[in-house]
Amino acid sequence: MNRSELIKAYLDFFKSKGHAIIKSASLVPENDPTVLFTTAGMHPLVPYLLGQKHPMGTRLADVQKCIRTTDIEGVGDQRHLTFFEMLGNWSLGDYFKNEAIMWSYEFLIKILKFNPSKLHVTVFEGNKDIPRDEESADIWKKLGVNAEHIHYLPEDDNFWIQGTGIGPCGPCTEMFIDTGLKPCGPNCSPGCKCKKYLEIWNDVFMEYNKTKEGKYEKLKNKNVDTGMGVERALTILSNKDNVYETNLFLPVIKILEDKTGKKYAKFEKSFRVIMDHVRAATFILGDNKPVLPSNKDQGYVLRRLIRRAVRHSRTLGVEKGLLTPIAEHYIKEFKNEYPELAKNETLIITELKKEEEKFLETLEKGLHEFNKLSNKDIIASDAFLLYQSFGFPLEMITELAAEKGIKVDVEGFKKEYAKHQETSKLGSEQKFKGGLADNSTETTKLHTVAHLMLESLNKVLNTSVHQRGSNITPERLRFDFSFDRKMTPEELKKVEDLVNQKIKEGIRVVCKEMSLDDAKKCGARGEFEHKYGEKVKVYLIGEFSKEICGGPHAANTNELGHFKILKEEASSAGVRRIKAVLE
Repeated sequence: MNRSELIKAYLDFFKSKGHAIIKSASLVPENDPTVLFTTAGMHPLVPYLLGQKHPMGTRLADVQKCIRTTDIEGVGDQRHLTFFEMLGNWSLGDYFKNEAIMWSYEFLIKILKFNPSKLHVTVFEGNKDIPRDEESADIWKKLGVNAEHIHYLPEDDNFWIQGTGIGPCGPCTEMFIDTGLKPCGPNCSPGCKCKKYLEIWNDVFMEYNKTKEGKYEKLKNKNVDTGMGVERALTILSNKDNVYETNLFLPVIKILEDKTGKKYAKFEKSFRVIMDHVRAATFILGDNKPVLPSNKDQGYVLRRLIRRAVRHSRTLGVEKGLLTPIAEHYIKEFKNEYPELAKNETLIITELKKEEEKFLETLEKGLHEFNKLSNKDIIASDAFLLYQSFGFPLEMITELAAEKGIKVDVEGFKKEYAKHQETSKLGSEQKFKGGLADNSTETTKLHTVAHLMLESLNKVLNTSVHQRGSNITPERLRFDFSFDRKMTPEELKKVEDLVNQKIKEGIRVVCKEMSLDDAKKCGARGEFEHKYGEKVKVYLIGEFSKEICGGPHAANTNELGHFKILKEEASSAGVRRIKAVLE
């Protein structure tokens, strides 16, 4: 079974169970992002998991493109990926444990043809606040799963809650396939680090709400959120222990071998890094909301991916030009499911080439800096400078040092790196506090004023302005929009005044559900229409603003307060950014 066949089988199966198939959302979280990238299928659905009504109904399924930046340094082993696709099905206050588990079992055994005797599952063992999940265990037993194949694990393994540590949460049950390898010890079971049991699917049962005080309250509407990684499933279906040796990546290995004259078996790490990072970069550049390489946020991650791929290209003896044929392969392979890749092909190839050239200049500067430092052993801070400022990985620094007969403070570097990672983690956690994870009154007001601002920008600038992203916290609004020059102080004042005028008018905010075609006919703006499918929500602020959006919103503009623009600046080529507050 190849990737397309797996995705089709999954979506067809859940369509037969009454699920609406929704399209993949952008890799850049749409409206109020909570992280730099969409990291799971549930992220675009957070408002609906929190209680909003989804225009496509209460049963949903999709394949979602995802990026996880925490795995960048891990890529090169057998399983880590930065870009991946996640299959998921959701119940929004509809079915619960019985149907979710029953359908998971049916899909794995009857559709994917796994041997039932190879299936192992884990369930929540309970804690002081929440009882052991015997309900899920009993459902698995009724389906014929041997009691010895049902494992009870603690909350670190089998309980889900979002990164803030408050809000909807609940136990989960995970499914594993026994590879047939020998157990690593007497306590070997799903959840241990050996490769005997490979996780293929996870069903999360959101039945509690954790309060700020740490109390667990039963939710009125229980939800189901599931996730099956396409690449992981293909690995197991192919009887492989390595994601990079499935039919998903074999054509790319052939391209690399032909272009470099090197064999995958001797240069596994470099091949894997290039295959993964070019795929991730292709999807980030080719997104419906393309990101360009930069030194901030998503652009910085993209730059790291491209430059790491270029470094490993040099390891294979190719200085430049190796990335583009691989990107062209991925565009061809994925464009049917993601037509935005074909639409943005010129941009993808152009930016990859530009970034390659820029990095080669930086690389020369880095080598110059290394030569200045290398008249003695390299201390930790200097090694980290080479890593952070010039993109030199530790293995490259130690290799260059060995050629000169000097040593590198590797342990000191690792400590510096760990401090850097902790700082980055804290920054990510701070990001998670914003956006859709926070449905506070302040955030809701700023979300509503973003609609007023977009319409005001169009009227004041007298051109077609499109939203290119936003980030909202309770304290402020950050709004990116398409425009090719700096706005004048007079233009900013006019936008500010027009928004405040509409706030003072006390206009009711109305939500209407309609088909996507009807939304377009009525003049609704919709930068993110690919997210919603055939049926959408349109928020109307009188006759002033009509916009396709998922919410949340204030009921009336008179609730918003006074709007003030703090700053207008460049975000990327052809994109400006406004930072604003409500006073």
